[in-house]
Amino acid sequence: MAQSTARTSKQSSNQKAPGKKTAGDKAAGNKAQALTYQDAGVSIDAGDEAVGSIKELARKTFTRGVRTQIGSFGAGFRLAGYRRPVLISSADGVGTKLKVAIAAGRHGTIGECLVNHCVNDIAVLGAQPLYFLDYFAMGKLNPKVAAAVIGGVARGCGANKCALIGGETAEMPGLYAAGDYDIAGFITGAVEEKKMITGAGIKEGDVLIGLPSTGLHTNGYSLARKLLFDVAGYKHDSHVPALGRTVADELLAVHRSYLKPITALAKAGILKGAAHITGGGITDNTPRILPKGLGVEIRVASWTVPPVFELLRELGNVPLDDWRRTFNLGAGMILAVSAKKAESAVKLLKRGGEKPWLIGDVVRVKAGRPRVIYT
Repeated sequence: MAQSTARTSKQSSNQKAPGKKTAGDKAAGNKAQALTYQDAGVSIDAGDEAVGSIKELARKTFTRGVRTQIGSFGAGFRLAGYRRPVLISSADGVGTKLKVAIAAGRHGTIGECLVNHCVNDIAVLGAQPLYFLDYFAMGKLNPKVAAAVIGGVARGCGANKCALIGGETAEMPGLYAAGDYDIAGFITGAVEEKKMITGAGIKEGDVLIGLPSTGLHTNGYSLARKLLFDVAGYKHDSHVPALGRTVADELLAVHRSYLKPITALAKAGILKGAAHITGGGITDNTPRILPKGLGVEIRVASWTVPPVFELLRELGNVPLDDWRRTFNLGAGMILAVSAKKAESAVKLLKRGGEKPWLIGDVVRVKAGRPRVIYT
């Protein structure tokens, strides 16, 4: 595993004017002051402490394919069990959901959100996750915060049977404000070439099935924070009757994984296409899986939009089109199946504990017309 503490210092060079002494020239005649990396704001000891705790978390996620030990410069993974494998990769972050976690002092679920988001992005193509790498950076490294965040990453990897085999823990004073941090994830999965789910076989008359989200997931937080904190004046621990819980509880709900239901439909030979509803909402994400000339009709009454989205729309008088393009509105995944197999798909999903909705249909649209029609 290549998990380490970044030891990067920003250096600058100044060109001196001819014949004029610079501060550097003057200092050269004086005894040099002893400076350490700690004096520059980077604690090697804190980095070692953070990485030490992360190593054990990562080791618990290892699968049979892992071929390198923790501490190596690179991470190795042996791909087995495929005839003609196609590797599917994705990289993502969690946006300004981080600001909520930092302000609320609750760091344990952010890593899970990151992993599940990345898993969903490759699962829609039929891929099973193989391994995951993370990037975690702070201005001043706090080992406890780092362990909490990466602990969530490890938990998410374990739940999706994905090995956390590498990453980077960076301490960069001057780049991040006190207490702030950033995190990004990189995932690789595999699928047999003949079993890739591309949406190419989707046809007019096919049916769309929606699966519930657990809230905002990892999109729309800049608008949500502005509305809830600036406009409404809520605090993170404010209990909101319309939500039935605190603001922090609502906004930090874990972005769920859809790997199991997607895999179940794919194994049954039912699934034609899948769209992860992230930034852009149903409006922008559904067309990404549709062949040319096709669009979808979405029946807005086919599911109940969760209270948080209705509250946000009310607080900001958000235009309907913008609302639909900013949030998932409670539908975090849309699956395309043939009309003949829609009933079987719904039964299979329900057996797996899902609560699916028949959310719309695939229709033919003329060039230049909207590809998503809300009815």
